[in-house]
Amino acid sequence: GYGFRCVTEECPLAIMAVVVQSIVGCVIDSFMIGTIMAKMARPKKRAQTLLFSHHAVISVRDGKLCLMWRVGNLRRSHIVEAHVRAQLIKPYMTEEGEYLPLDQRDLNVGYDVGLDRIFLVSPIIIVHEIDEESPLYGIGKEELETENFEIVVILEGMVEATAMTTQARSSYLASEILWGHRFEPVVFEEKNHYKVDYSRFHKTYEVAGTPCCSARELQESKMTILPSPPPPSAFCYENEL
Repeated sequence: GYGFRCVTEECPLAIMAVVVQSIVGCVIDSFMIGTIMAKMARPKKRAQTLLFSHHAVISVRDGKLCLMWRVGNLRRSHIVEAHVRAQLIKPYMTEEGEYLPLDQRDLNVGYDVGLDRIFLVSPIIIVHEIDEESPLYGIGKEELETENFEIVVILEGMVEATAMTTQARSSYLASEILWGHRFEPVVFEEKNHYKVDYSRFHKTYEVAGTPCCSARELQESKMTILPSPPPPSAFCYENEL
């Protein structure tokens, strides 16, 4: 017969062609597998596993009125570089009479001290302290029932498996904010580990004794009841003379 074809040492061009073909084939397979994995682990689907509490609450924490809501992660894989933001959207009339139907104001959730960056291994309560710079500073319990605003909360981070950025959003109307409530605990310590009970994730309980006034009125009342400094004693006064 006529024999058969094969690559031998006497044909270096054929050897180079086989090597290049193998490398190109591996590169193409890698791109195809990466594309399929990226489609399977899309950021939109990952965002569906990030939870926000159904309600936000306002109660006293460390002696100050705070707006709080809870976020959680249903998957075991972590969200890398997770951080939260919040904005209050409401109509606003400027001093010049210009009407802004969707004026946006930032709610500070700890940008200056880094509290906006979270490690989401378990459900976390995000806290906005209602101080002089907060747009909620002059709103009390009665005003909250008649206010017309919406608080948009955003959780951003990178998916651990694909390093793709994902974003989850939710919002709270004034009617969805519970005054004088706190969230029920969801993390419980057992023998050698911690257990998270997601059945309590959205549950709150009422806190007795929560002031119904605004943070401004609460701050002013604290200032009025502060004792005045004692007058200088006669001994000190004579020494100064």
